[in-house]
Amino acid sequence: MLLSTFAAKAQESDRELDLGGAVRFNYGWLDYGDNPGADLELVRIDAKGNAGPAFFSLQYRWYDGFHAVHHAWAGWKIDESSDIRAGIQQVPFGLLPYASNSFWFGSGYYLGIEDDYDLGVVWRRDDGAHRFHVGAFSGDEYGTGARYDRYSFDVATTEDLPYRERERLNLRYENVRDWNDGELALGASLFTGRVENRIDGEKYGHDGAALHAQWKRGQLTMQAQWARYRYRIDESRIAMSAFDFPFEIAAEADVPTFNVAYALPQTGWFDGITCYNNLSMTSPVDDDAGLRESWQNVTGCSFAKGKMFTYVDWIAGKNMWFVGGSGIGVDEPGSNRWRSRLNVNVGFYF
Repeated sequence: MLLSTFAAKAQESDRELDLGGAVRFNYGWLDYGDNPGADLELVRIDAKGNAGPAFFSLQYRWYDGFHAVHHAWAGWKIDESSDIRAGIQQVPFGLLPYASNSFWFGSGYYLGIEDDYDLGVVWRRDDGAHRFHVGAFSGDEYGTGARYDRYSFDVATTEDLPYRERERLNLRYENVRDWNDGELALGASLFTGRVENRIDGEKYGHDGAALHAQWKRGQLTMQAQWARYRYRIDESRIAMSAFDFPFEIAAEADVPTFNVAYALPQTGWFDGITCYNNLSMTSPVDDDAGLRESWQNVTGCSFAKGKMFTYVDWIAGKNMWFVGGSGIGVDEPGSNRWRSRLNVNVGFYF
């Protein structure tokens, strides 16, 4: 009797459920077009929990005009250093969790190779010095390229470019070591998969690779990454979509990234302040006349105070979608000049 009571209490203590959410407000000032002003940018709910070796996490988001799943997965802890997860989850590629520090992310986000969430199964192992990811994905999170209202960027089905994402295999390795009085993480990522033409059902190759490094020393963090993606389609462009809008990108490009961030010593009212500069570009590999390189640079600071977290970013872009450009890596009239915007995002996280 005593033994069974103890076992029941131990099992109960091994269960946990956390509910949360966030509300974010945004202010933008643009040096091109109409200024959006201030508005409610996001409402979201979160849930995560565990029961013994089983655990889960989900998040759903509401934006202005649409709503979308962010992630929804369940996992099983194999041992102290490895687990397996199934569902809509972050695709393991490049610097994790992000190849950026700002609210605006880097160029890779808009190309579908940073903070991308798709439906699949991922095995992870982290034994300290060695970190492994192996993932198999069936396609994008909704299984269709015709739905543009989503959080992460995926191949879009349009009239001119009627493609959608299909199966994909991801491999990622990272080695962590002490170097020059700091922690250095060196890694490589690969993926291979296919996209499908929705008109005739024909499938084409889709692959990519990245070399990435992150060095942390005290309050300083530096990130560097080179990535290349390729859609082996007949056209020199392919369409992407998220946030309810489709746009075109170069079908094959190099994407170099260099970021630096510094966490200021804790002083005054804020719990923490981190300032950063994130530079990235998209350089098409094809010499097609309809393509042109794109640039994005974000300079800003993040401010933490209790449940409030604020980004203040100055975003500058040349031929860059979401900063006045018509696409990424494409050549369209009026896009090849620098544009910028001031963006302030204030969030309350519960």
